[in-house]
Amino acid sequence: MSFAIRKATKSDGEGVLHCLRSAFAQFERSYTKDAFADTVLTAETLAVRLKSMSLFVAVNEQDEVVGTIGCASLGRGEGHLRGMAVLPEWQGTGIAEQLLERAESELRVLGCARVTLDTTEPLKRAMRFYERHGYRPTGRVTSFFGMPLFEYAKEL
Repeated sequence: MSFAIRKATKSDGEGVLHCLRSAFAQFERSYTKDAFADTVLTAETLAVRLKSMSLFVAVNEQDEVVGTIGCASLGRGEGHLRGMAVLPEWQGTGIAEQLLERAESELRVLGCARVTLDTTEPLKRAMRFYERHGYRPTGRVTSFFGMPLFEYAKEL
């Protein structure tokens, strides 16, 4: 399975939304309605994300989106990751690692020395993935539309 990582464009919108919906579908019942909507986005919220973050996509040989991740500098040397997703049939192919590496590289270019991300309790596999890649729980837990949101951090 061949893929490439590149910066997302507006024309990738439908593919990004499909990727997010497909990757998170199995967790929908574990999320509050608003938390799920904020996770899988809409055309409108995706447009906001494209303006406020660097968004990357993994694409197959037909240039179809099979994975995505967003990142942004928060200032003061800190970056933040958001919205990592890989289509279920592409999970385990190395896409997640390469998306993560691309986002971390972008944050380094933006002057970030530390990166954070937030995840929810149902995403156990994601938590293990991030921990294998150097992220550690900070102990900070906030509310995400009525769900606990756990912060992880990594020094770049």
